[in-house]
Amino acid sequence: MKLPTAGRPYRKGKRAESELQTRDRIIEATVGLHESVGPAHTTVQAIADKAGVQRATVYKHFPDTEALFQACTAHYYARHPMPDPGTWVAIKPLEKGLRVALADLYAWFEETERMTLTGIRDLDVVPSAARDAFLGYFEHVRKALMAGRPERGRVRARVSAAIGHAISFSTWHSLVREQGLGRDESVALMAALIDSARSLSYP
Repeated sequence: MKLPTAGRPYRKGKRAESELQTRDRIIEATVGLHESVGPAHTTVQAIADKAGVQRATVYKHFPDTEALFQACTAHYYARHPMPDPGTWVAIKPLEKGLRVALADLYAWFEETERMTLTGIRDLDVVPSAARDAFLGYFEHVRKALMAGRPERGRVRARVSAAIGHAISFSTWHSLVREQGLGRDESVALMAALIDSARSLSYP
């Protein structure tokens, strides 16, 4: 009786491993281009050149832009996870939780600055699912930081607006990169802004 050989399963395993490595190279190439030139200027040909494959190979693994974005987003945020708002809501008093939240967000902005800068600049060309997820995260952060606050009416609206401003990447970029403040200074300044929104008086 002739015994089956292991040659075919071995070749299949090697082929699958090679395919996975190719897919990973395409994702890495796309992430690198998104970070350096932005999504709007990332072409399939540029991805193929950087990954060392043919255009057809890119399409074989990722038949459309949305599939490629989904894979790249998952890959990037696995390495640079967004801060978890759930860790802030349990901190008391609320003002302390707010400062911790701003410090965590500003540290994340610093870590992901290049990618976030190009991503926001090219937000109009980002697939809607990825765009909605990114913007939705900051709305979730705002709601988490508003939870349990005693303000009502227009005061609450002002506090919410101040928090929304404080957690924005553009605010961090302005304070730190353009105005030259440090992270701790920026956190303290935005915490003071939010606090002043509660007692603001105007004509």
